[in-house]
Amino acid sequence: MHNYLDFEKPISDLEGKIIELKTLAEQDQSVDTSDEIARLETRVRDAMADIYSKLTPWQKTQVARHADRPHFIDYQTQLFSEFTPLAGDRKFANDDAIQAGFARFRGEPVVLIGQEKGSDTKSRIRHNFGSARPEGYRKAIRIMELADRFGLPVITLVDTAGAYPGIGAEERGQAEAIARSTETCLGVKVPIVSIIIGEGGSGGAIAIATGNRVYMLEHAIYSVISPEGAASILWRDSTRAKEAAQNMKITAEDLKSLGVIDGIIAEPIGGAHRAPEKAIASAGEIIASSLSELKGRKDLREERRQKFLAMGRQL
Repeated sequence: MHNYLDFEKPISDLEGKIIELKTLAEQDQSVDTSDEIARLETRVRDAMADIYSKLTPWQKTQVARHADRPHFIDYQTQLFSEFTPLAGDRKFANDDAIQAGFARFRGEPVVLIGQEKGSDTKSRIRHNFGSARPEGYRKAIRIMELADRFGLPVITLVDTAGAYPGIGAEERGQAEAIARSTETCLGVKVPIVSIIIGEGGSGGAIAIATGNRVYMLEHAIYSVISPEGAASILWRDSTRAKEAAQNMKITAEDLKSLGVIDGIIAEPIGGAHRAPEKAIASAGEIIASSLSELKGRKDLREERRQKFLAMGRQL
């Protein structure tokens, strides 16, 4: 059984019946349920295709936050080899919300940076739910500078509700760290390919997503603030998050039309959490094609700068 979202009730009902039939067949082998199971599986596929073809922005937000959606560590394990994580910002501490280090992508050396949310209570606490503190962004800066020094392309995987807003983080210069990280992205001379794999929240996302190529998974979201945060500011009522999401242009389709991202990575029917390996493989193909396109180019820094300066000018 899957962790179903509220709009997936038709799917959960059908899959519940499939499980009942399979259990019945196991208990009584004289009962043949194969034809009925096949019919229900077809109905499940049709229902998923129909539901996921017309998701609202709030429903996409729910999918982007799904507990079973693949995280940074899943992409790192499947797409990269010889990952060597580096720790600490050489100023204060290490931050496990930001994972960064050297790796190989299809045999080629790269630098990999991303946010990890964690998959259970213990790991979520350790990774602070993917919300980085200043030391996390200063670690990212340190690793990007190493990439620039050694001429290694940078791949970033973005999945955060936003930078951590705690008092300690603010006291240690959260805004300055985010700004410096964004500045470093703009300043390095090596290619940067960024993928929004889940949530891309506020400065916490843009700090490592100011890339030459920026892609989003089909049901990911990318915004200046979370829908709940926007609702709290606009209406002083976080329960109006659904309404805020509808008006914020946070989906991949909206951001592609606005020129904020370069492309959309299709997800399996039912979302990346239904077939994680397939979703990760699709992201890997985009990373490979982007690195091939950017390899050897000398104007990467200026192109990146102009790309972000141009956003919003055509509106």
